[in-house]
Amino acid sequence: MTNQSTITIRRPDDFHLHLRDGEMLKLVTPDSSRDFARAIIMPNLVPPVTTTAMAEAYKESILSAVPSEHSFQPLMTLYLTEDTDPDDLELGAKSGLISAVKLYPAGATTNSDSGVKTISNVYPVLERMAEIGLPLCVHGEVTTADIDIFDREAVFIETVLDPLRKAVPGLRVVMEHITTKNGVDYVRAHEKDLAATLTTHHLIINRNHILVGGIKPHYYCLPVAKREEHRLALVEAATSGDPRFFLGTDSAPHSTDTKENACGCAGCYTSVNTLSCLAHVFEEQNALDKLELFTSVNGANFYGLPLSDQQVTLTKQNQPASYLNTVGSSEFNVTVFDPGFPLYWHVD
Repeated sequence: MTNQSTITIRRPDDFHLHLRDGEMLKLVTPDSSRDFARAIIMPNLVPPVTTTAMAEAYKESILSAVPSEHSFQPLMTLYLTEDTDPDDLELGAKSGLISAVKLYPAGATTNSDSGVKTISNVYPVLERMAEIGLPLCVHGEVTTADIDIFDREAVFIETVLDPLRKAVPGLRVVMEHITTKNGVDYVRAHEKDLAATLTTHHLIINRNHILVGGIKPHYYCLPVAKREEHRLALVEAATSGDPRFFLGTDSAPHSTDTKENACGCAGCYTSVNTLSCLAHVFEEQNALDKLELFTSVNGANFYGLPLSDQQVTLTKQNQPASYLNTVGSSEFNVTVFDPGFPLYWHVD
């Protein structure tokens, strides 16, 4: 139900979330469980979550960090390696524990050193996934040194993803955190077995935000933000209502000191204010009526999940919503994503 100042939507899902482990897990989990019903949990821990048993243990750790007053379901994934056991994967999927498998090209992003070096080596696993309908979540970038960092996604689509999908027909693929018009166009060219997540921050920032007027480490993420023309393509896709596009925040917490140093970590922490940010973006596009599709419907449908029966109401007020600049303590904290404009949409 929508009017000029209030919108009520099904409680959202986050189809790409980093919760880390240890003290970081305890710190950031409540920020996601407060607003989101479910989340696809990334497995790039150290060591990575590569087996069903490891995923079960990780899920228990996450649930122990969810406040008792919150209702939150972590949807677990396995980290694909060239040693992944198809039988273990299938058992995990059939038990309901494993919702997807994550492909990281080796070296593409945080804790991806154990990722896949030669994609053909994992075709037997991908064929098993196609047989049982288990989605593959793809970090879509090549990592070879001769490819410019701003071209990694486009080259991946052409040289890795398209050949992979032709080699393993029927494999259900989620192109995660797409950042280019190339990614949008590729998804739209294929009606079956393909979808894409879009992040909060990539709908708001372009590469100028990172570099103009000095380096802004809290806008640095991987895949890196691209030109404005690509951001506009992402916004158009997100606000279109197209069922192939849905929210995956890629909220990726790092302690502030590891972002603000000579070799800063990649990631934007958006779990705190994502809904307010998205309401702003969708209102600008006169598309508030499409917000629920993007946050709460399209992704659930692709993953074959029931839609949430809970609701969230956002109200536009005269005064901006107040969000902390950091979460944590003075000794250990995470800087919250700053969209660069006031957020008048409050989560009730």
